[in-house]
Formats: sequence, C-alpha cells, structure tokens
Amino acid sequence: MARLFVNQLTVIDCAYLDHHRGVVGESWIVDIELAGALDEQGMVFDFGHVKKRIKHIIDTEVDHRLLVPMAMKDCKIPFDGKTLSIEFPLANDGVIRHQSPHSAVLLMNSESIDIKSIASHLQSKVKQRLPNNISDVVIKLRTEAIDGAYYHYTHGLQQHQGHCQRIAHGHRSRLEIEIDGQRQTQLETQWALLLKDSYIATNSHIIETLDHNHISHTRLAYIAQQGGFSITLPTRQVFNIPTVSTVENIAAYLAEMIAKEHRGKVVVRAFEGVEKGAIGEAFGEGDIFTNTANQGQHCRLAF
Repeated sequence: MARLFVNQLTVIDCAYLDHHRGVVGESWIVDIELAGALDEQGMVFDFGHVKKRIKHIIDTEVDHRLLVPMAMKDCKIPFDGKTLSIEFPLANDGVIRHQSPHSAVLLMNSESIDIKSIASHLQSKVKQRLPNNISDVVIKLRTEAIDGAYYHYTHGLQQHQGHCQRIAHGHRSRLEIEIDGQRQTQLETQWALLLKDSYIATNSHIIETLDHNHISHTRLAYIAQQGGFSITLPTRQVFNIPTVSTVENIAAYLAEMIAKEHRGKVVVRAFEGVEKGAIGEAFGEGDIFTNTANQGQHCRLAF
C-alpha cells in the first residue's frame, strides 16, 4: 500500500454557530492523505484529480456555508422544502435566527462544531466518491499560524455572484496596521479585540433592532441571486459599516477610523482568511484625516 499527500489543498472559509460565542467566522487550511493500491499508471491517485475533484467535493460540502450543530438542546430547524429556518439558543439567553436556502447551511448531528468532527465528515464524503483502489482517506484541518493580532468575523455580500452572497460565512483573519511605516502592534491588538467574533454588517442590510429576553438583537436581511437570506443575532456582536462589507471596504473603514485619532499615514492590511486581503490607506492629523479614495488610491487588493 502506498500513500500520497497534498498539503494546503484548499482553505475553507465558513461560519459556525457556537452556544457561547454566537456566530463565528472561521478559516481552516485543508491537508489530505490518500492510501491505496497503485493503479495502472503506478499512482494511488493523480495529483491533478486531487487538486480538482477532491477540492471541489470539500469546497461544495463546507466552504462558505453556515455549520449548525443541530443536536444542541432547544435548537429548532423547520424546513418548508425551500427555505431553511434555524433558531439557535445562546448561553447568555440570546438567540441566533437564520433563514436561507438549504444549500447555504451544513447541518451536523452534534452539540457543537469542532475541527475533528468536520474533518471526519469530509473524510466520509470524499471516500464515497473515490476509486476502489483508495483504501484510506485522512483529512486534517488546521488554522493558519499567526504571529500577531487576528480576529474571527462573519459577513454576507448581497451582490456577489458566488457563494459570498450567503449572509453567514466568515473568516479567521490577520490584521496589520502601520503609521508612517511603523507597525502598531498595540493598535492591532485593540482592533482585533473590538472585532473579535463580530458580524461585520452592511448598514443597508439592517432591518430592525428588537428585544429577546431583554437583550438587544439586530436583524439583517436581503434578497440575493441564490434566494432570500436573513440573520438575527445579539446587537453586541454586530459591527456595522456604512458600505458593503467587502474586505476592501473593511480595510478602508479601519484606516479611516484610525486616522481620526492618529497623525500620519495610516496603512491597514486586513486579511480575508489565509494569505489574501486588502490594503486601506488614510492620512490623519489627529481629529482630521484625508481619505485617499478621493484620489483613486484608497484601497489596493492584495493576493
């Protein structure tokens, strides 16, 4: 029996529901090993098929979906054949309500979501669709090693033509801030704490503020190409910005906010998951700042 491996086959950007943290954005790097008899080409499985076929299975199953531990006590999931509704209780007596097409959600028969259960789920799905010579599949999920500040966030991009239009998908993201070319690690930590487990909301998607168990909640909703989406969650978890919550606009907004309080050229590198993101710039003079967007230089996409 021979074994082959592919490290960092793909990155899963998703979100999951947690009884204590609420809705949590996450980014997992996927490594895979395959074991089996050699085929007529002398291979366990062609690397080209691993990178296309298996990556497609993993991306379709988990990427840009909301992962729901449906065995959590008092979790309710009615489905009318078209729209899936979720009511998920939180430890602080708050609630998360989510409505979307079924394809935007992965229901897990567990009380919580963790990296091992998702890896096991993916192993089963992948193995079902591989040739008979494959005797073993090992999938490992891991987070990016980050030396510095990072945060988990969730968002939805209504106008996106792909799966980013889903109202609850997210990322685990690094944050780097410079003022006049000098790294500002303390500012990075402060902003990462502010954005920790946040839902970064587009202002125009906010429908109402309501009360549940004497806790303020915010409801967001929109119609996208894939269907109708809505999410209600505790207001304390919502970080709203005036523009569409793309990573370009997040980087730009953070740069503007920092420039209001600091002098000099502010550069923010906001990551969207692993090794991709955007750069926002602004010039601050304490309480006064200039936005380089007016000069066509406000944000640069980084890959």
